[in-house]
Amino acid sequence: MYTICLSQSRSFNYGTTMTQNAPPGSDNDHSRDSGIRFTLEVWHPDCWTLEVTEATDASLIAHTVYNEDGHVVKGHFTAYGETEASIDDLVAATRASALTDSVSVMERRHGGDRHGPVRGKPTTELFVEYDSRNTISDALLTGGFYQEAPVRIQGGREYWPLFFETDDRELLADRLDALRDEYDAEITVRRVHSDNRSATDVSHRTDSLSQRQREIFDLACERGYYSWPREVTTRELADEADISKTTLLEHLRKAESKLLDPTD
Repeated sequence: MYTICLSQSRSFNYGTTMTQNAPPGSDNDHSRDSGIRFTLEVWHPDCWTLEVTEATDASLIAHTVYNEDGHVVKGHFTAYGETEASIDDLVAATRASALTDSVSVMERRHGGDRHGPVRGKPTTELFVEYDSRNTISDALLTGGFYQEAPVRIQGGREYWPLFFETDDRELLADRLDALRDEYDAEITVRRVHSDNRSATDVSHRTDSLSQRQREIFDLACERGYYSWPREVTTRELADEADISKTTLLEHLRKAESKLLDPTD
């Protein structure tokens, strides 16, 4: 299990891709000419950010995590929603969560001067203390993943924009499977492309899928499983396909693995 934080030995700005943390091959680092950029959608148990965004109509953007004492960290988050009432509900749910130690509400304003998902919406800045031992960030870093943009949490799902340091797609698929197993997580590749390939290149490799994998993958695409925000749940897809949720996720995982590695 894990929540959104990095190791307790440092802080990290989720709001921008800083030069000192730039992934190899990015605009801020020219040491590599290859790599894979993609977005992961992640669900995992025992995470307060997922719990509160699933239980309310508001969402979160993760910014900076500061080291406190021991395993305690303090994270800076922007809460946003269509109404101020939805933000109030999220703050109340965060305070009531057994996975948070303290919650400070700093500033409320309208997002009219901002960009991205918060533009034109009411927002509130939060500082939340929680246990850093529930983390996946160090595993991503040691696994060769680098964060390129803020992590967004909406509807009980995290969205991680990442860069993988090599263009070995089979290795990437193996690393993602290891994360799924280690953290009991549902991890879906939402978008993927290499520096020298178009993101739409993935759509031309579905011939490598088995008939059943193709059927399930096409169904997921048609029903908005890969849309943001997600338009259908895995349970709904499984019911429509008349299979178990576990079987559905296995079909999608194998399809994603083949799309990531066209030589498979």
